[in-house]
Amino acid sequence: MDLSHVLKAFLVLFAVIDIIGGIPVILQVREKAGKIYPARATFVSAAIMIVFLYLGETILSFLGIDVNSFAVAGSFVLFFIALEMTLGIRLFKEDTSAPGLSEDPKVYSIVPLAFPVIAGSGTITTVLSLRAEFTRPEILVAIILNMVVVVTVLLLTNRIERMLGRVGLIVLRKAFGVILLAISVKLFTGNITYLFPHS
Repeated sequence: MDLSHVLKAFLVLFAVIDIIGGIPVILQVREKAGKIYPARATFVSAAIMIVFLYLGETILSFLGIDVNSFAVAGSFVLFFIALEMTLGIRLFKEDTSAPGLSEDPKVYSIVPLAFPVIAGSGTITTVLSLRAEFTRPEILVAIILNMVVVVTVLLLTNRIERMLGRVGLIVLRKAFGVILLAISVKLFTGNITYLFPHS
């Protein structure tokens, strides 16, 4: 296991999950539910990512898609997520209202908090795309480290919001947006050549 690879995978996932930038959404969910369960939300998020880490390639193989092709597709998703973060625009519209669910705060901690706020489509795509560059153990450690950050932020949401302020959250979000933009370009250029081996 290469620690530098773990760090890179951690930073990619951290930028995509964007738990700091998601604090306003977390506060909105908590206000609606009355209470959130950080441990439950973190556990479900981690479970979703780990399932796709270990079964994602099997699913892709069944569909006749190789990891490099998926990584190229994933790089486009990351690119647009990065544009959202840096330009402050909304490209992905996900339904987080979850109609028909009970008002139980435990349910809100799973939908929409665990999915899609923390482990959404962008995160799942990223986990699968990272397999083109890193080993499963490296990505697994990166996921676990991110979950430590996630549960910490969920527990200290109000304090972090007061400490950073609205401007601080925006600056942090845009900074990681630029980093994610560069990562998406690297992911694209690093895998597109495998699709055209004879060119």
